[in-house]
Amino acid sequence: MKLLHIDSSILGEASVSRQISAAIADALRAAHPSAEFAYRDLAADPVPHLTLATLPAANPDALADLQQFQAADIVVIGAPMYNFTIASQLKAWIDRILVVGETFAYDETGPKGLATGKRVIIAVSRGGHYGPGTPAESLEHLETYLRGVFGFIGITPEFVAADGLARGPEQRAAAIEHALGLIPALAA
Repeated sequence: MKLLHIDSSILGEASVSRQISAAIADALRAAHPSAEFAYRDLAADPVPHLTLATLPAANPDALADLQQFQAADIVVIGAPMYNFTIASQLKAWIDRILVVGETFAYDETGPKGLATGKRVIIAVSRGGHYGPGTPAESLEHLETYLRGVFGFIGITPEFVAADGLARGPEQRAAAIEHALGLIPALAA
């Protein structure tokens, strides 16, 4: 088994998504001690944004992220919400793994995901509340985007979210505690 852990927060040690994604990765590593483990920090080691020169077809070096993703059985992603969506460095990485003929294809019925059988767990951190029925629901483009993009390639992602982090220290602590409390069930 191979476990790939991706972080995208720019906040370093202050990042809640990093804290939660690390706890998820640690729990999975404890549950699968013989698993191979790879870590990628997209803030410290960013993937170049997509250009014609960096397309995998034009640049074989751009295939490394795709190959690492394809080789993984479980992918843990730390995804903070920035300006209502994902961090641009995470988007650049996703642009590397969404490759026609590799992770998706088109046939006479439309798109078909080719990355099935892989588990993706996403640690989400958000300053506010964006769930159904909240005043900011229409501004939530992080989870909906990731659910859509991974669904497109044949994966149903799992989410662990810490919401309302900017609503005061008590709410922040409660949100982190709640998210961390969900992790044991993920590793079982």
